Amino acid sequence: MAVLTFELPDGSTREVDVVQVLNAGYAGRSQEDVAAHVAELAELGVPGPSVTPALYPVSPYLAQQTDRVQAQHGRTSGEAEWALIVADGGELLLTAACDHTDRDLEVHGVAWSKNAGPDVLARRAWRLADVESRVDELTLRAWVTHGDTRTEIQHGTLAELLTPAYWVDVLRSRDGLVPGTVLISGTIPMAPGVDQFADGWTVELGDPATGDTIRLDYAVRPMPAPIG
Repeated sequence: MAVLTFELPDGSTREVDVVQVLNAGYAGRSQEDVAAHVAELAELGVPGPSVTPALYPVSPYLAQQTDRVQAQHGRTSGEAEWALIVADGGELLLTAACDHTDRDLEVHGVAWSKNAGPDVLARRAWRLADVESRVDELTLRAWVTHGDTRTEIQHGTLAELLTPAYWVDVLRSRDGLVPGTVLISGTIPMAPGVDQFADGWTVELGDPATGDTIRLDYAVRPMPAPIG
């Protein structure tokens, strides 16, 4: 399984042996907006979930701290998210994440598409307890790179998404709040007109109260053509 290492603001580190990864979907705070989004996706051929919010299990090895993602074709993309990590002793950490998804496969099944690419996580984290009182004020941003041009594609706050506390309760009710758990939050809307099929992604989780930011960057590289 994947072993992730996170540096905390005090300089200490936490090593997490990942045992389960869960990707939240349709996880906007306003479920009325989510319903409208499901209808929009249905028009594009993306099958809707049976319930919202949804929760998709992902192979644990797909949780990665990497600066490069290999893509099988040109229609894969990331999305800005936060990640909740359960460390040893049940300590809860919060970090930035980017769920790299196969958009062509998504029309055949969201769960399949989530398992076709990695969940990229940042190398720094905050203790959830240290920021939970102001979690709605935390910012979430993403940029895409095309050649030498970088463009912002997502910009919002965690107030747009279901809270970490909500998902802690869900995990606890499923006996899933165990060390080694990684839960990815779901994402915020993308800016219209920005090409998501990019050469690279950057995601930043920010705390306006302290000025601290957690950031990840990775390049998207095409795989060689198959032989046979």
